[in-house]
Amino acid sequence: MVKRLLVLVVAFTVAAFVAGCGGGGGGSAQSENKTLILGNIGWTENEAISSLTKVVLEEDLGYKEVELKVLDVGLTFEGVAGGDLQAFQDVWMPNHKDYIAKVENDVEHLNPWYEGQTSFGLAVPDYMADVKSIADLNQSGAERIIGIEPGAVISEKIEKNVIPDYNLNLEHEPSSTAAMLAEVNRLYKDKEPFVFPPWCPHPMCSQYDFHYLEDPKNSLGNLDQPAKISAIVNEDLESDDPVAYTFIKEIRLNQEELISLENEITKAGDSAKGSKAWLEDNHDVVQPAIDAAKQAQ
Repeated sequence: MVKRLLVLVVAFTVAAFVAGCGGGGGGSAQSENKTLILGNIGWTENEAISSLTKVVLEEDLGYKEVELKVLDVGLTFEGVAGGDLQAFQDVWMPNHKDYIAKVENDVEHLNPWYEGQTSFGLAVPDYMADVKSIADLNQSGAERIIGIEPGAVISEKIEKNVIPDYNLNLEHEPSSTAAMLAEVNRLYKDKEPFVFPPWCPHPMCSQYDFHYLEDPKNSLGNLDQPAKISAIVNEDLESDDPVAYTFIKEIRLNQEELISLENEITKAGDSAKGSKAWLEDNHDVVQPAIDAAKQAQ
């Protein structure tokens, strides 16, 4: 009887210890019922980093669900500030400085997670070799500027500054990033003249030969300058959810890693599946951030 009682006490003690340590699985008891909502403006690198974060939090850190909520860029910043979203991981600075200024008292702006070089601006295919400047566009043969989301900063700059400053006859056609890429692919194959706003890092930067246009009137402002890509989180995230906060704060990707992640997502046709496929060969890239997040539990 004493022996049986001793066995039960030992078993109970071991079970309590294992439970306290998270049961040896990916997440702790504290994490298993947690949910998180991340803002997503539909840009390819945003989809990539957010999907990677979702997969790691669910698979490695035991979260019940991480939702990616697609919103216009302005609503995304407001959502993080108001607490409807916990984080947004595609802040381009200084491009988004005006959005940051509106919410700076309600968010924490983290250090850049992307360690590579960015580029952005209006561009044309290299087969439009004589077109070097935005000022050349009326004589370029192009009739359209194939744009991205209407709420994007560059879309607003094109409408309010570029077209009137240069007295352009071209029509600006804002759309989704996916629609822009599809139209660019069609026009490029036929070697038709067109203008579009490519950004790097992105697979299109190696898929197409193009050159950025000079902007002598500075109508794009600082958009065509190298930017830093970072995240904002709700001001209470560190105290409310230190695990998610720490992972988002500590994750880092270089250009090769980000492009390969984007390519895996494109190949899989699904962001979660692509992220899981990428992690099979690149788990070491995110392991330091995972370790830091586990320490924050």
